[in-house]
Amino acid sequence: MRIVDLIDKRSISLDLKAKDKMDAIDKLVDLVNNSGNLNDRLEYKEAIIARENQSTTGIGEGIAIPHAKTKAVKNACLGAAVSKKGVDYESFDGSLSHLFFMIAAPEGANNTHLEVLSRLSTILMDEKFREKLMNAQNVDEFLNLIDYKEKEKFPEEEKEEVVEVKESSSSKYPTVLAVTACPTGIAHTFMAAESLNKQAEKMGVSIKVETNGSSGAKNVLTKEEIENATCIIVAADKKVDMARFNGKKVIITKVANGIHKAEELITKAQNGDAPIYNHSGNTESSEESNDETALRKVYKHLMNGVSNMLPFVVSGGILIALAFLLDNYSINPANFGSNTPIAAFFKSIGDVAFGFMLPVLAGYIAYSIADRPALVVGFVGGAMANASGSGFLGALLAGFLAGYLVVGLKKVFSVLPASLDGIKPVLLYPLFGTLLIGIIMNFVVIPPVAAINLGITSFLNGLGTSSKLILGLILGGMMAIDMGGPINKAAYVFGVASLQSGQYEIMAAVMAGGMVPPLAIALATTFFKNRFTKEEQESGKVNYVMGLSFITEGAIPFAAADPIKVIPACVVGSAVAGALSMMFNVTLRAPHGGIFVVPVVGHPLAYLGAILVGSVIGMILLAVLKKPINE
Repeated sequence: MRIVDLIDKRSISLDLKAKDKMDAIDKLVDLVNNSGNLNDRLEYKEAIIARENQSTTGIGEGIAIPHAKTKAVKNACLGAAVSKKGVDYESFDGSLSHLFFMIAAPEGANNTHLEVLSRLSTILMDEKFREKLMNAQNVDEFLNLIDYKEKEKFPEEEKEEVVEVKESSSSKYPTVLAVTACPTGIAHTFMAAESLNKQAEKMGVSIKVETNGSSGAKNVLTKEEIENATCIIVAADKKVDMARFNGKKVIITKVANGIHKAEELITKAQNGDAPIYNHSGNTESSEESNDETALRKVYKHLMNGVSNMLPFVVSGGILIALAFLLDNYSINPANFGSNTPIAAFFKSIGDVAFGFMLPVLAGYIAYSIADRPALVVGFVGGAMANASGSGFLGALLAGFLAGYLVVGLKKVFSVLPASLDGIKPVLLYPLFGTLLIGIIMNFVVIPPVAAINLGITSFLNGLGTSSKLILGLILGGMMAIDMGGPINKAAYVFGVASLQSGQYEIMAAVMAGGMVPPLAIALATTFFKNRFTKEEQESGKVNYVMGLSFITEGAIPFAAADPIKVIPACVVGSAVAGALSMMFNVTLRAPHGGIFVVPVVGHPLAYLGAILVGSVIGMILLAVLKKPINE
């Protein structure tokens, strides 16, 4: 589709006068409307403004290409204008915009607007060409300049126009397309892609697979390939760009099915056995898409949060561990980790990175549920969970609450006039969402969590004079139940408080219990590799450092991904370590430090033995509970 075929002479202005961005949009919409291709001028304008609210279409170099795909458009068309004076269109490079091309595409137009946008971006890269357009004396000259430039940049089109009519699309484009993505974007993403490619080769089916890995999308599907494909397979456990598949047959399934059910998926795709995907979500239905159950959706939302949280846990945890390694405990035991300048430097950076863990977790869970407008609401809820001590569980609740709050707000504000659509994502959703999450966290979530913490602390105080073995068992187990959450924090606070009364055995049991979960996972990923994916094996190595540094949170990504198996195994291992520590009368005066404070531990060999035994028990239980993975 050529640009000149989409521009009506009535839709061109060579002397646009606009005082600001909104005025320019209004005049450009009028130009597009002059072509007679709009069903509803106001609705089209609102779609343009909604797109601008996502990010400016002022691409710099004096160019702006606003665009919208909406049912308000009857036929694809363009409006074009030249502003001699220039308009502040909020361009990325801060320059005034002089050349404007406004694209109008109807719904179900196979991403015509993206194709036109790509072509315009290509030809407008030539500075001399832009100058010629700006100096065009009349509309005919303006169109001729574009026509000449298109032929220069795309000389093959004149030959291909005849050939494409006769040529079977399957000979030029893949019959089946696929997208693979997993939460961490390492192993499963590429394993699914390889499985689909190999199976398609066996079956003699042409296929192209896009991988949404940790370093970004590779082998990206083109608009032409999407238009000509029989069906698209989306094997993903996290969000991928689905808007481009609007109007195509799409199979939506788990990334694991891309690995293990490649033949079945390709057979269905080749036969077109899939529903038409509607990006608005009105008509999506099929056997495969039906496996998007409520539980499955919750899992995907959770994994979106965990995958974005993981880098903060790893980087922050390692920096904190380095701080303990480089510090001198004897200078000030209470300030261990920050006594020396170099240790304090690493600790301060690590603490900042680690501090983002819960807000990021909550923010990206909310983002997965309700898209960008929910991000700020989730971040605020996660930060409140972090500040209040409600920890990991509080952040989980905050993330899901924030996401569904914004979903509700979208429905509530849907009754507002369409002219207000532009301010909804930047004002109404964030403002009311943040206010509501603040109220809910303060008055609904945090109070019961605080009450639970208080109750647990009272319970532990009541056990203080009973069997040391039972007390160590309980405290050690509590450190692994929610790994940084309210139960973990209650046990830790009890251990710190016990230091003031001279009960140094309790702190030792607490720290032993907190070190076991990441160590048990690290050992399991080392000695029972077939129970874990490749990315989990790589992440498991970091848990050696985190476990030895008493950073229980290193186990959170594993616990979040498979809580039914991971948490019980860690709880048992931690409980055993805590009990053995109390049984051996191990004492510890430092509230933190892990393996690096062993020199000041009473009965250090017994203490190391308790941690080792607990970690090995946790490892064995993990190996028993988790089934081998056939990768």
